[in-house]
Amino acid sequence: MNIVPRALKSWPARIALALLLIVLLPPLVVVLLNVREASDTDPGRGAAIVAQDVFGDSFTEVTYLEQNWKPEDSLWFYSTTQGSDLLPYDFFMALEQPGSTKLFRANENMNNYRYLPQRATASNPDALPVGFVKDGYLNKNYVGLTCAACHTGQINYRGLGMRIDGGPGGADMVGFLDALTKAMTAARDDAAVQQRFVKAVLARGAYASADEVVKDIATYTQRLVSYNVINRSATNYGYARLDAFGRIYNRLLEHLLNRSQLEAVLRNILTPEEIAVALQGVGETLSSAQRDQVILRVAKKPRDIAWLKRELFIKADAPVSYPFLWDVPQHDVVQWNGLGNNAGLGPLGRNTGEVIGVFGSLEWQDGSEYSLVSLLAGQGLKRQTTHFNSSVNADNLRRIENHLVSLQSPQWPVKVFGAGSVDAARVARGERLFNNHCVGCHAGIERSSPARRIVAYMSKVEEVGTDPTMANNSVQYLGYSGILRNSYVGAGVGSILLDKKAPIAALLTKATTNVLNTRDPDKSFVQRWAEWLVNIVRAFLSNEIKPSNKQGNYVIDTTISPYASLRAYKGRALNGIWATAPYLHNGSVPTLYDLLLPAACPAGDQDAECRPGKFQVGSREFDPVKVGLKSDGYQGFTFDTRLAGNSNAGHEYGTVAIVRGETTLQPLSKEERLDLLDYLKVQ
Repeated sequence: MNIVPRALKSWPARIALALLLIVLLPPLVVVLLNVREASDTDPGRGAAIVAQDVFGDSFTEVTYLEQNWKPEDSLWFYSTTQGSDLLPYDFFMALEQPGSTKLFRANENMNNYRYLPQRATASNPDALPVGFVKDGYLNKNYVGLTCAACHTGQINYRGLGMRIDGGPGGADMVGFLDALTKAMTAARDDAAVQQRFVKAVLARGAYASADEVVKDIATYTQRLVSYNVINRSATNYGYARLDAFGRIYNRLLEHLLNRSQLEAVLRNILTPEEIAVALQGVGETLSSAQRDQVILRVAKKPRDIAWLKRELFIKADAPVSYPFLWDVPQHDVVQWNGLGNNAGLGPLGRNTGEVIGVFGSLEWQDGSEYSLVSLLAGQGLKRQTTHFNSSVNADNLRRIENHLVSLQSPQWPVKVFGAGSVDAARVARGERLFNNHCVGCHAGIERSSPARRIVAYMSKVEEVGTDPTMANNSVQYLGYSGILRNSYVGAGVGSILLDKKAPIAALLTKATTNVLNTRDPDKSFVQRWAEWLVNIVRAFLSNEIKPSNKQGNYVIDTTISPYASLRAYKGRALNGIWATAPYLHNGSVPTLYDLLLPAACPAGDQDAECRPGKFQVGSREFDPVKVGLKSDGYQGFTFDTRLAGNSNAGHEYGTVAIVRGETTLQPLSKEERLDLLDYLKVQ
């Protein structure tokens, strides 16, 4: 049987293949053997202490709960870049706080936004907070965020800080970015501040002249201003949550814009002459610099940016809690609404979207490329294409995902909270209650088993009853397809042809795929091809999760509504749930005890217990009785459940009578709630 492809029978094709192997084999061998190991073994994992902060919290000692990670594992996770480029690195190191000469990056200031302070260690010589890192892209250094910035938690108890790797972060990212923008604006507009800033930046050596610094001050200040306005929500997020998908989608839409679609939109408010000025020097695909120039020319006033926001972007008005990461590589689907299929190359695509959302550099441009496939097909050596160059570090994204495989959920620290914090008899009774009320959506697993798998139970919005905003947005929002127009995207029920406007989920899928298919522009031609090939093969082969149908009660996808199943929320195994307050996907319930109460008290019943309508967020102080964070008695961020996107309704299982076949489950009594609570503590 002849197994040689017909295309390779000709001598030119054989020669081309031989040359390709000669060129690629040496770097492939180098890449395959280049296994970088974690090396920073600081026994305290770099954790800094805080005597007292803005909310009266303090932790004069930091410990780590047992999660199957050594110090070098934690420190590697904190300091491994994924390609996020928020600001030039020297800018962040030299920037002053608004209205002060104190450094913006100072531990005290960063802790106010609930980013965890660190000491200097080998992998973090500049003592950046957990999840902040130096990223190099195209011969320039930036400060960016790693996964750890949003997915490392800490709870305090009587002066002891307990770090939780992979736990939900408590950061107020919006407040942080607002303050960062004010600091950059001062460096741009205040002569005295600018003079100090330029001097400090030049002293670090990355910039050759003051003019270069001043030019970049203007560029990055405008990017921050535009980003904040585009993503401003009527409902303030506060601490411990973010509309991550809304912001990812908006950054995606911002970079997909092409000249023809932008020109069509601008015709609604500008004259042809004004449009010509606004788009001067802009090609069909906008680079980052060109996009900044257009915004500067069009958006002379805040209301102009607001108009662009309405026309070109979506509302980032569905804040959700930062998910916890243990068992993520073992899931069938991930994200609050099951958007991410975890099989095959799914994790790489998911994490690429995350990097886009946290300021990855995206330089998507029209161009041409040499193509062996095109040559063998008789279409010439070059073909026209869109280059999806970016700072996304696929190699590190793969390593990070593999690193998380060994992470385990934290166990209730009896030595810290005391032997009386858990009652064995209550645990036994609580287990029976859990099996009657909860196990259908929250199956149990063995937290340390290498063979564990987490099957997400997807409940449609109408069934679970929790705030629908996030799920609705993922299905209903459309955006301009721009440079992706006329592309095809697989949606599970067939392919979608992207029209002028297309579902946001489809645009994200296509864009992240294109980014992953683009070789690293930071490397030589041969090295980037070799690394790309190795990463794709390794990511695919190392992922043991295979494609499978979603489980649960949700609306199935159809050719008419290919993303209908996203109007659902995920129930997962609850190991470690005690350490993940506040609760529900939007963080609207402060403690596990409150989650076992009805959303509203019966009218006229003065003795009834129900979930709080308002509570404080920001403190890290832990309440081991109700199992959650301190939610009153201090001036934090006021979480108001009456506001859009903040509803604390739904998931009222155990709080009302439920009929299952011929059996009626009665609401839990207070004692039963306490039994169930003790069982949840030890999961």
